[in-house]
Amino acid sequence: MTSAPPPVPPVHWKLVVDAADPHAQALFWSAALGYTIEDNDALIARVLSFGGAPEEATVEFQGRRAWRDLIAVRHPDDPFDKDTGIGEGRRILFQRVPEPKSAKNRLHIDLHSGDRPREAEVQRLTELGATVEREVAEAGGTWVVMRDPEGNEFCVN
Repeated sequence: MTSAPPPVPPVHWKLVVDAADPHAQALFWSAALGYTIEDNDALIARVLSFGGAPEEATVEFQGRRAWRDLIAVRHPDDPFDKDTGIGEGRRILFQRVPEPKSAKNRLHIDLHSGDRPREAEVQRLTELGATVEREVAEAGGTWVVMRDPEGNEFCVN
């Protein structure tokens, strides 16, 4: 009989999403999920002060300095590093890529409408810029497949 491997402590992770416009994606997903957009202004100031990145790597976003090519959203109740603004829990990082989305996602987010009727949640997300792809009714349940403003699929249950 072989022994079980030693337990591994939970791994810290984040979901990374390729994007044409990471800041627009952060705005959409922060509103869709009720997440907080990370404020990296202090980190950026520190990195710029010792020459770790050029000024061109930054933009002004919501009155603060942000990285030009990436930005993250985090769950508002999760811990974060106050010196960097980087979340230490549930977070999604949007990174700029040059190529457009070209195929169906292999990984997607499922949103659960909770106490709200699904139709109300779909309407709210549509008002934020999402589009309805299709409604699904199968033996395992029903849901709505939607697309975010850049065409990434997600589901509303």
